[in-house]
Amino acid sequence: MTARLSPSRRESHVVSQPHLRTVVVLAAGEGKRMKSSLPKVLHPLLGRTLLGHVLAAAGPLGADRSVVVVGHGADQVREHLTEVAPGTTPVLQERQLGTGHAVRIALDAVPDATGTVVVINGDVPLLRPETVQALVEAHEDAAAAATVLAAEVPDPTGLGRIVRDVQGRLEQIVEERDATPQQRALREINAGIYAFDAARLREALGKLSTDNDQGEEYLTDVFALLRDAGEPVAVHCAADHVETLGCNDRVELAALRRLLRDRVNEGWMRTGVSILDPHTTWIDVTVTVERDAVIDQNTQLQGATVVGEGALVGPDTTLVDTVVGAGASIVRSHALGAEVGPQASVGPYAYLRPESRLGRKAKVGTFVETKKASIGDGSKVPHLSYVGDATIGDHSNIGAATVFVNYDGVRKHHTTIGSHARTGADNMFVAPVRVGDGAYTAAGSVITGDVPPGAMAVARGQQRNVEGWVLRKRAGTDAAEAARRAGEGASDTGGAASEGD
Repeated sequence: MTARLSPSRRESHVVSQPHLRTVVVLAAGEGKRMKSSLPKVLHPLLGRTLLGHVLAAAGPLGADRSVVVVGHGADQVREHLTEVAPGTTPVLQERQLGTGHAVRIALDAVPDATGTVVVINGDVPLLRPETVQALVEAHEDAAAAATVLAAEVPDPTGLGRIVRDVQGRLEQIVEERDATPQQRALREINAGIYAFDAARLREALGKLSTDNDQGEEYLTDVFALLRDAGEPVAVHCAADHVETLGCNDRVELAALRRLLRDRVNEGWMRTGVSILDPHTTWIDVTVTVERDAVIDQNTQLQGATVVGEGALVGPDTTLVDTVVGAGASIVRSHALGAEVGPQASVGPYAYLRPESRLGRKAKVGTFVETKKASIGDGSKVPHLSYVGDATIGDHSNIGAATVFVNYDGVRKHHTTIGSHARTGADNMFVAPVRVGDGAYTAAGSVITGDVPPGAMAVARGQQRNVEGWVLRKRAGTDAAEAARRAGEGASDTGGAASEGD
C-alpha cells in the first residue's frame, strides 16, 4: 500500500519563499563501468570534471547553499571541491542505498534549508545553466511540490521513464529495471534533475520504501507519494535532449566530449573566431578567444589560455594556461604557462615552458625550448637553442645552437643578456653571467664571465691545423685517398705544401 502524506501536514504547510534555494549534487556513485581508480565524477571533460560542469550549470541559480553527496573516492572528491568550489558542503553517503537516501542525508546536513531544493546527478556535463534556471522558474511559478526535468530521446535504453496519465499529467517515474514492456517503449525519460519544495520533500523522503528491483530508496518515488497525497507535481521538458545525457563508461564519456567540443567551437565561431577544422580543434570551456583569431587544425587550447584578437594558433599546437597577444603567431608548438606578446612569433616545433614571456614582436623559432625566460621586445631566439632562467633585453639576437647553462647540479642560476646584443652561434652562457647592452660574443664561445656593454667576448681555443695528419694516421681510408688527390691537384697548380707536425 502506498504511503500517504499526513493531511494535517499538507493543510498547515506554508510554501517557502522561492528565492531561497539549495542545490544538491549526487556524486557518490562508484561508476563501475568506467573501470577506473578515479571516481566517475572526477573524469575530465574539456577543462572541467564531470562534477565541475554540473556545479557550473547550477552556479547562476545563486543558491544559498550547495551540498555534494560523496561516497566512492570521497577524499578525492572532497579535495577537488576544495579546489574548484570551496563554498560547497560535502556530505558522506557511506553506503549507497539509493538516490532518495542520498538526498535525505544531504538535507540532514542543512536542516534550516527552505524554499526550493534542486537535485542534479553529478554526471550530466552538457547541462546548460539556462536549462536549470528554466526548470526552477517553472517549478516556482507553478508552486509545485516537485518538478522533474524530462527529455524526449531517440534511444531511452537504461533510463528512467516518465509515465503520464490520460490527461498528460505526471503519474510516476519508473526505473527501467522496474518498468513494464509498455513503459519501456516510452521515449520520454527522466533526466535526473529535479526541483522540490524543501518541506514537502523532507516529509516524502521519510515515506520512501526499498520495495524495488535494486532494494534502494528511489528519489523518483517521491513524485508518486506527493501525487497520491494530492500535492501538485510537474514535468518540465528540456529543449535539447543532448543536455541531459549522462555518462556510464569511457565510450559514453568520449561521445560527450565530442558533443561539448562541437558546442564550444560553434560558440566561438559565432563570435567571430575562425576555426579551420572544428573536428580536430579542442577548446576547453575555460579558454577565452577574441574575435578574428584563427585556430588551425589539430590544435588544443586548455586551462586558462587566452588567445588575443587576430592571433594565429596552429596547426598542430597545444597551449595550456598560456596568454597569446593580439596578432601573435604560434605554429606547431607546445606552450605551458607562457605569455606570448603582441605580434610575437613562436615555432614551428618550439616548447615554451612555465614562466616564459615573450615581448612585442619577439621570436622563438624552430627547435627552441624556453623556461622561466623573459625575451624582450623584438628579440629573437631563432633556432636550436635552450633558454632557461634568463632575461634577454630588447632587440637582441641569440645565435643558433645556444645553451643557457643554468643548473650547477644543486641550484639554478640566472643569465642576463642586454638589449641590442648579438650572441654567436654555438654559445654557452654558464650562469650566473651578464652580457651588457650592445655586446657581441663570438661563435663557439663558452661565456663564463660578464661581458661589458659594447664589448666582443671570445672564449674559445686558438685554431691549429696539423697538416698531413689524415695521410699518416688514416692511411688506406677514403678520406686519405681524397686528401691525396686534393694534394696532387694543389701540386699541379703550383700550390706550396705546409709543414706537418
